[in-house]
Amino acid sequence: MSALQHFPRRWASTAAGLDLFDRLAALLFAALFVLVALTFTHYGVSNDEDIQHHYGQLIIGYYLSGFTEKALFHFDNLYLYGGLFDIIAALLEQILPFRLYDIRHVLCATAGVGGIAATWAVARLIAGPRAGLLALAVLAVCGVWYGSMFNHTKDIPFASAMMGSTYFLLRASRGLPQPRRRDILLFGLLLGAALGLRATGLLMLGYAGLVLLSRSAEQDEWAERLRFFGASLLRFLPAFALAYIIMIAAWPWASLAPLNPLRAIFAFAHFHYLIHTMAFGETYEMGNAPRWYVPVYIAIKLPLVIFAGAALALVTAACPFRPRDWLRSRRHREIGLLAFMVVFPVLVQVISRGPAFTGMRHFLFVVPPLAALAGIGFDAALGFLQSWRRGLATGAMAGLIAILTWNAVTLVRLHPYEYMFYNSLVGGLENASRRFEMDYWVNSMPEAVAALKAFLDREGPASRPYSVAMCAEQTSFENEADGDPRLEWTDEWDESDFFISPTQMNCDRVFGGKVIATIERFGALIAVVKDTRELNKRGP
Repeated sequence: MSALQHFPRRWASTAAGLDLFDRLAALLFAALFVLVALTFTHYGVSNDEDIQHHYGQLIIGYYLSGFTEKALFHFDNLYLYGGLFDIIAALLEQILPFRLYDIRHVLCATAGVGGIAATWAVARLIAGPRAGLLALAVLAVCGVWYGSMFNHTKDIPFASAMMGSTYFLLRASRGLPQPRRRDILLFGLLLGAALGLRATGLLMLGYAGLVLLSRSAEQDEWAERLRFFGASLLRFLPAFALAYIIMIAAWPWASLAPLNPLRAIFAFAHFHYLIHTMAFGETYEMGNAPRWYVPVYIAIKLPLVIFAGAALALVTAACPFRPRDWLRSRRHREIGLLAFMVVFPVLVQVISRGPAFTGMRHFLFVVPPLAALAGIGFDAALGFLQSWRRGLATGAMAGLIAILTWNAVTLVRLHPYEYMFYNSLVGGLENASRRFEMDYWVNSMPEAVAALKAFLDREGPASRPYSVAMCAEQTSFENEADGDPRLEWTDEWDESDFFISPTQMNCDRVFGGKVIATIERFGALIAVVKDTRELNKRGP
């Protein structure tokens, strides 16, 4: 065992032969599942969930009809996406006695915890149990990940599948040119899951190609390199075939033409809906967002501790400087792959100036590799300090635990708006308010409707149902109203009795009324509930 695995030495193993860092990781995973079970009802129905679920039902109907019901190929633009998550959710709805959106949120949160597990596994594979534990902790207290786990039902499962396939790609690469069959099949399974969610999963094919090329470069002669590459590629073909089968099963449109997945990517690059976004107080159309939009949102939405750890990992990977030695170092090569997985997609977005909106949610898949790098970097730094002076290593570990604990406390105070976390580069949520994206999924709906119900309880019995307008989707409201006879949705704002709105894009300011409830965190206004009865008596 290397020195990196002995901090402190008495923590290296247990009587059962299991590293204490692994035991701590198991406890953290158990805590995450308990948190999911206790809090999944606190999160609202996101704007896309209704149509996404219907898309899953259309795919199932397509198969049950013997491929004759083809409405899914004309359902808005959802045919450009895989429907794996929505298919599973629609099937679970038929067999589980729970509310639909509870099923979806638990399923999504489970996928999110799976993404944390994949991140732990990757960091552990590269640098050992302590690195895995640190990567797990860093990602678990990352607000943009944890807060998105409950209703980002495309982005979180996709990011988790990408990180899971990365783990098995690395495992398979270590056995080339004859990797273990299990690693190849699991890589294909998770690659298929990623492709069954978003065409961006095609990136993993490029990453696999890089792995094969870098391993082949270890050989001394060109003939040996070609033989190694050919033999390795042959071993990966079953994985690619399995991934393709899963993709077309979850994404029927991809089966209509071999190049459809590529066409989907080009279609995404030219999305130009009339959707607006905000950065530094300026409003942009999604198709005209600045090139710096995505990198800036990544920089301000993630805890700074992630960047510090990732930087340490890259510093350790920068030595030795000789390219041939670097290629021969498995650790450096794998760190380089993780760094490429973070930088390359963002760089393509910047160069191509693709459409961008609602912060970094379409780039959540770069967060797990960053967290894995952070775990690896902190582990390397602790190992260096351990070899130099044990007291410094102990102090550094204590400081890191304090930082992660502070991040966790911040998320507790934000709950259930963890995904609205902003770091100190923009002064936290209180200074990001009305300058950047806020509650775009309207997670505030459960709290807002509860506040409205409490207000009506204080008013006494209602003589008629009250109409409620909102800057949000009908489904989100009705899921929280839950059949309350006093409340009914309306899209006629100037005829409504009450109005609910998040402060996202300043929508709360476009319609008047008396504020009867506010939702705030860290002094930042997140949403309002307004009594509009007197306003609408006077006319619109």
